[in-house]
Amino acid sequence: MRAKRSSLINLNNLDVYKLNKPPYCVFCEIIAGSEPARIRYIDNDIIAIVNKLTWVPVMLLVMPKQHLTQIQLWSSGIMERMGTTAVNLGAMYAPNGFRILSNFGYDGLQSQSHGHLHVIGGTYLGHYA
Repeated sequence: MRAKRSSLINLNNLDVYKLNKPPYCVFCEIIAGSEPARIRYIDNDIIAIVNKLTWVPVMLLVMPKQHLTQIQLWSSGIMERMGTTAVNLGAMYAPNGFRILSNFGYDGLQSQSHGHLHVIGGTYLGHYA
């Protein structure tokens, strides 16, 4: 028995993009301009934003515009430029001292899949921060 024409699905109209779309990444959305952020530095490859968390006065996130995992980032050619950018921003926003951190995995408190560096400072950080 043949199916009625009205019950046939037009495969050309299916939204297969949803099936192929990578998981939601707030950093990719910020880079695309779909999510708000306070940008402190931007060039063709790197963006630095103010972290929404405010545990210490200076909390910046430095990341590549291309979505790379933390491990991919540390193995990439852009890491040197990101490190230089993080140091320059740290010196500018926390001239009395700062830390540059990178979290890996659940136990390391990594909360975003998009690789990035933290620049924290603006106060005495103590021995562990």
